[in-house]
Amino acid sequence: MQTNAIYTSFVAVGDSFTEGMSDGLPDGSYRGWADLLAARLAERAPGFRYANLAVRGKLIGQIADEQAAPAAAMGADLVTLVGGLNDVLRPSCDVDLVCARLEEAAARLAPSCRQLVLMHSPGRRGPVLERFRPRMEQLFDFVDGLAERHGALVVDLFGAEVLGDPRLWAEDRLHLNAEGHRRVAEAVWQALGQAPAFDWRDPLPAAARAGWGARRASDARFAREHLLPWIGRRLSGRSSGDGRPPKRPELLPYA
Repeated sequence: MQTNAIYTSFVAVGDSFTEGMSDGLPDGSYRGWADLLAARLAERAPGFRYANLAVRGKLIGQIADEQAAPAAAMGADLVTLVGGLNDVLRPSCDVDLVCARLEEAAARLAPSCRQLVLMHSPGRRGPVLERFRPRMEQLFDFVDGLAERHGALVVDLFGAEVLGDPRLWAEDRLHLNAEGHRRVAEAVWQALGQAPAFDWRDPLPAAARAGWGARRASDARFAREHLLPWIGRRLSGRSSGDGRPPKRPELLPYA
């Protein structure tokens, strides 16, 4: 990989992680690591173009069917592909099928771009992570082999201790907050051979643990505002991304 390479166009493919939840902006929209990365790449390439096809809630089959072909047709210099975590976090999941659909998407995207980037998605420390860790590690092992077969880069976010810190996660415990997304953008930036702006792996300062009552109140608020609605969508077969268009569906100059 060329150090300090100039990329003139970037397409991001994936789910809520790549859409930018929960790095909220004042107007109620989301920014996220892909937008932050695009802004930095644009500073180095006049006329830089950016598209973000990611939609929250998408499973890897939907990403492969709905996003891979349009992204490949754009012929961008740089493409990021992150998906499969929504699948492995469901109660039942065929991880082998998830890997097969991820391979399908990568095989379509890799020949269309100068550099394909894959990731080991980050995980918030806690009981949910431990329950699904075997599936996640199976998926990430596959991602490593996939990268070798297609000449892709892998950004290991899962292995970064700091990205497991709950303070880098939103109240829904499923999406990174603004600081989490800032660190992911820096991680991808450095993986592309660009000069570091800071050490994205630096741990947060030590902080006193919240008291028992505060933790229980936080758990109750999480269950009421996030967990129960999520269970309701699963039971009804709905997704948070149903009917939602991509945030930047066309490869246009970044502004």
